[in-house]
Amino acid sequence: MATTSDLRVGTIIKFNGELHSIVYLEHRTPGNLRAFYQVKMRNLINGKMIEHRFRSGEEVQIERLEQKNYQFLYKDGENYYFMDTETYDQIYLTEEKLGEQSHFLKEGQAVQINFHEGNPISVDMPPHVELKVISAPPGIRGNTASNTTKPVTLETGAVINTPLFIEEGDIIKVDTRTWEYLERVKK
Repeated sequence: MATTSDLRVGTIIKFNGELHSIVYLEHRTPGNLRAFYQVKMRNLINGKMIEHRFRSGEEVQIERLEQKNYQFLYKDGENYYFMDTETYDQIYLTEEKLGEQSHFLKEGQAVQINFHEGNPISVDMPPHVELKVISAPPGIRGNTASNTTKPVTLETGAVINTPLFIEEGDIIKVDTRTWEYLERVKK
């Protein structure tokens, strides 16, 4: 067993019987009181954020996750199918396990899947993906001087805000964590 002094941002622990990833960690020593660790954690199963205060020196159970490279194949209803790039074995994950990241998956895309005790827990998408714009309303003439945006639909079905100069058929780079437009890709 590890103690709270072993905790770092990104560490996976078992807390209340479920896996959590440490998002924020602060060691506090208030005046005459005992030191403690204030921790923000994300539940790896349902994605909810929680805060907890651990006593300094308290035992915690650190878990190790196995990561494997997979390629996204296709979506069939609620299930997303992936292929192991080494063994060619196929697995599927539900839309619930993928969460918001499912909006940026396109066929053939490489991802990393995290496993705990042989069960797939979560998917790590690349931080940036390049997607084609399939629907973009025309920009309104005269708005180019200000920092205005318009909603566009990408090839995966995701809708994000982009600058007015983005047109249908353009390929753009998108941040998968924040859903933000980054740049137009020249090809």
